[in-house]
Amino acid sequence: MLIGVLGASGDVGLASARALLSLGVNELRLGGRDPRSGAHCLASLQQQWPDARLQWTAVDFNDAPALAGFARGCDVLLNCAGPAWQLGDRAARAALQADAHYVDAAGEMTLEPSQWPNRCAVLGAGLQPGLTGLLPRWLAERAFTQVQGLTSYFGLRAPFTAVAADDFLQGAVDGTSEPLAAWRNGRCSRALRRSRDVVLPCFPGQVHVLPYLNQEGERLAMDLSLDVGQWFNVITDGHVLKALDLAHSLPRAEAVQRLCEASLLDLSGQAPFVTLLLQLDGQWDGQARTRSLVLSGAGNAALTGAMAAATVVSVANGEISAGCHYAAQVLPPAASLERLQRTAAILALNLLPGPLEHLHTVEEGCL
Repeated sequence: MLIGVLGASGDVGLASARALLSLGVNELRLGGRDPRSGAHCLASLQQQWPDARLQWTAVDFNDAPALAGFARGCDVLLNCAGPAWQLGDRAARAALQADAHYVDAAGEMTLEPSQWPNRCAVLGAGLQPGLTGLLPRWLAERAFTQVQGLTSYFGLRAPFTAVAADDFLQGAVDGTSEPLAAWRNGRCSRALRRSRDVVLPCFPGQVHVLPYLNQEGERLAMDLSLDVGQWFNVITDGHVLKALDLAHSLPRAEAVQRLCEASLLDLSGQAPFVTLLLQLDGQWDGQARTRSLVLSGAGNAALTGAMAAATVVSVANGEISAGCHYAAQVLPPAASLERLQRTAAILALNLLPGPLEHLHTVEEGCL
């Protein structure tokens, strides 16, 4: 089975290729714009997996014939190129033309489900959206007969690539994510406020929490029939926070550059981290119950790549029906989490028999 990885020399694309190989997928067609980066990518992978059948093809997503040629012969086309909002549906159309399944590490673009009668397209197969929507479903399936409330804190300290920064800023202006909104039996605008100098378990020092509600959260709230849902981005005090506050007043290219530079400054002398704190409140056979989860990840690109790879494997194994879907809604939670843990992108996953507030304040590196 041949898997095509578009954008393979980027951080997420290379992480996806590594995760696919670690999950036993040994025939990959890797593609990207820069042949020099491609040669380095191919050599590093072949050194670690000498028996894998790997090939590199130079391809630019703005070149429709080249994109169609890249997709031709692939059983699954995995898109890790970006910025996602600039790529649009070009890669998906190339997969359709090649009669291949399609997986996109980003998400939220609109595909017509009727166009996929015999193949499937799976969007949002990354860290966020993706894993941040899958883990609540896994915990709900494992520990609840009914979920009523959800609280999520998600934060990372990692370098922004230009592509990641561009997509992150786009989410703030295209309506896919609304600051300060929450779920109160439906979307509720300006329901919450930003908080400064908050101490959260397993986050370093005092942090800032920025509430938001995105489309993944809305889908999750409706699927779980939540009464209350609240999601927070967690940001350490530093240059990234200042860059985000200034971003709306700057041209996009300058805002992207400042965000990338700010992320590198914040990493100076500091350890990177990816942390998700999740609490579900509800019932188990009529009894009130609260369960929490703490996840620590190897990095933004590693977790995104692992989630994309796990989605490709699920598609290749026939676990997802034909049509157009979002990853968090259709992936089998238990099997997908097992695959994610096999990639080593998840450093720790701790389940707690109570609320998050029972966690003691700990130093960075507690996991």
